[in-house]
Amino acid sequence: MTDDLQSLLPLTPTVFHMLLALADGEKHGYGIMQAVAAETHGQMHIRTGSLYGALQRMTAAGLIAATTERPDPALDDERRRYYALTHFGRRVLAAEAARLAQALAVLHGKHVLGGA
Repeated sequence: MTDDLQSLLPLTPTVFHMLLALADGEKHGYGIMQAVAAETHGQMHIRTGSLYGALQRMTAAGLIAATTERPDPALDDERRRYYALTHFGRRVLAAEAARLAQALAVLHGKHVLGGA
């Protein structure tokens, strides 16, 4: 795990949206896939193979961690693994959001957005 968050930027769109999906709480893999699709209004779909590879890389980088707490077994499949953002992952997500906000400010300043 590296603590140099700048070395991880820019994030790939997949990693950015997966971290964003976890920003409001832990989720299992399929839940992350569903959240990304919903939050991007269907413009981004993560395939199962990409999802699990990304989860492994994000865990190795210290961005996320598998959680030990489980929902009520009657409400959930015990085989599911849940993931949560780490403190470091939240810092990386915030740094990427700031980078994107700066780029968006430039776009607005150059009147690229807004149909002009």
